[in-house]
Amino acid sequence: MGIFNSTVTVADLNALSANTIAQQLGIVFTLIGDDRLEATMPVDHRTHQPMGMLHGGASVTLAETLGSVAAMLCIDTSKQYCVGLEINANHVKGVTKGLVRGVTTSIHIGKKTQVWDIRIYTESNELVCISRITMAVIDKKV
Repeated sequence: MGIFNSTVTVADLNALSANTIAQQLGIVFTLIGDDRLEATMPVDHRTHQPMGMLHGGASVTLAETLGSVAAMLCIDTSKQYCVGLEINANHVKGVTKGLVRGVTTSIHIGKKTQVWDIRIYTESNELVCISRITMAVIDKKV
């Protein structure tokens, strides 16, 4: 048994991306594991900065998408929702083409906060970016 809501599928997550920044950047969820969530994003005209490399903001968008969705998968969405409190990123390698793959794992899953580690890799498994997001878990008003 994993940490995520077992009824949600990769197809469900990709359907949630319709008409969002994730869809605009080509982010595609690829794996819901017992303790990890993965997605890919193309490195192309949508995600380049003017020098032709992957834009740091695009990497942060992938990281925030993964951390936010992972957080949502750990709560009862009929009673709570999650919002980002803080995100940081260290960009360690430039990428000019292909796909990057983001992998998020939990650091802390509490009643009111969650902290997620996100690593972004090239297609040849080279580390591109290390990010961490802190999420607030908020009770819905009845």
